[in-house]
Amino acid sequence: MGIKSFQGARKQQIKDEVTPLKVSDYMTTNLITFTPDQSIESVMQALIEHRISGGPVVNDKNEVIGIISQGDCIKQVIESRYYNMPMQDQTIEKHMVKNVETIDGNMNIFDAANKFLEAKRRRFPIVENGKLVGQISQKDVLKAAMQMKGQNWK
Repeated sequence: MGIKSFQGARKQQIKDEVTPLKVSDYMTTNLITFTPDQSIESVMQALIEHRISGGPVVNDKNEVIGIISQGDCIKQVIESRYYNMPMQDQTIEKHMVKNVETIDGNMNIFDAANKFLEAKRRRFPIVENGKLVGQISQKDVLKAAMQMKGQNWK
């Protein structure tokens, strides 16, 4: 007498297709931007008011020409205190980081995460056809990771 199996027919397992997450899916497009002729004080006020740690500096064609951060502002506060010079006359043009690395909105979010680690940056502007279209931050990458929790990483 043979052994009978009471196990029913197995369903064909369908692998979940996970589409790679792109930077453009998580980037911020509603940006606080600055202009090179803005005063350090007005930038500090905007950083505090909007609870951000920095932002892109753009020209009148919306092209990224720099990045200004809290750290850049703090350096200026220290210098003006040390040299006893008023800060209100200072524009951000001399204090912004001019060598700005940007990334492509089509980049995989996890490749972007790697870039954050390598470059030790808090944010990357996203440029399309030479114009600023968004920004991705470390926090945006963390949000993407949390949404992927429990799924396959790609």
